[in-house]
Amino acid sequence: AARKLGFTARKTMQIAQQLYEGMEINGQSQGLITYMRTDSLNLAKDAISEIRKVIQNKYGATQVPEQPNFYKSKSKNAQEAHEAVRAVSAQLIPAEIKEYLDHDQFRLYDLVWKRTLASQMINATIGTVSVDFTFGDGHNLRASGSTILEKGFLAVYEEGIDDAKKDNNKEKHLPNLKKGDVVDVSKINGVQHFTEPPPRYSEASLVKALEEFGIGRPSTYASIISTLLNRDYVELESKRFIPTDIGKVVARFLVTHFKDYVDYEFTARLEDALDAVSRGEKSWKPLMKEFWEPFIALVKEKEESVSRDEAQYKRELGDDPKTGKPMSVRVGKYGTFVQI
Repeated sequence: AARKLGFTARKTMQIAQQLYEGMEINGQSQGLITYMRTDSLNLAKDAISEIRKVIQNKYGATQVPEQPNFYKSKSKNAQEAHEAVRAVSAQLIPAEIKEYLDHDQFRLYDLVWKRTLASQMINATIGTVSVDFTFGDGHNLRASGSTILEKGFLAVYEEGIDDAKKDNNKEKHLPNLKKGDVVDVSKINGVQHFTEPPPRYSEASLVKALEEFGIGRPSTYASIISTLLNRDYVELESKRFIPTDIGKVVARFLVTHFKDYVDYEFTARLEDALDAVSRGEKSWKPLMKEFWEPFIALVKEKEESVSRDEAQYKRELGDDPKTGKPMSVRVGKYGTFVQI
């Protein structure tokens, strides 16, 4: 939803909740999607059967694979007690119930419905060809192109891409060529490219990273992102998270003084243990005691040993020209400030 619709994680969950609880359709309350706080990829057998029938009726029998498609989650500790997020009924075609939904509800339901159908369609068949051109004194150039031979699931849904470059998604068609053909050079373009740093996280890529590290759950991703924004640890620029001065100071302080507690593996292990508690496999009291006693001892030790100047990342600027008093810059709750 972040890539395709530009929704924030919180907005996505709010609208999904409305679709899950049900909309008034033809005088009756009708739930449109299954439970959304899950990262399961499992589908019920009845749902798969209905989806395959809808695909056959709408796109043709050739678009239905011989056997249903099954998927395995790549997410660590995926919560698979529920089904995957899907349309409750594939027969509830978005265009036919559009009048009962507002603009954003329709867009999100349309996305879920399309992904539901695409998950049970045949793979796309894409033909790729490369042509090597030789000219001058041993110089070689290569042109590559591709074309969709069989759309398959792409007839319904195509994944979005963060920061898609211009022309990235356009097919590059090559003319019919055979070995030994001579072609005329009509134009030569000199293009300069620069190495770019890895892009900063977007909401979508941050959630994906959290999944990979086993941090958080579908029910907490939106609140994690909201906390980062509400506490001014990050700002959103062009849908990318940019750390603020406050965020940098907090991160530096935690990594320096609470290294074990901000370690990816520690967080993932604690999530595992909490999942075990929720399943009744562990008691919560020993788990909390094991966590709390060393943690609170470390907090008290840092309260005594870490100065306020260090916590606020104090940096001397020199003397004030008017008063002669020393000036320093610090980072406080509301941002960076200069103190005399």
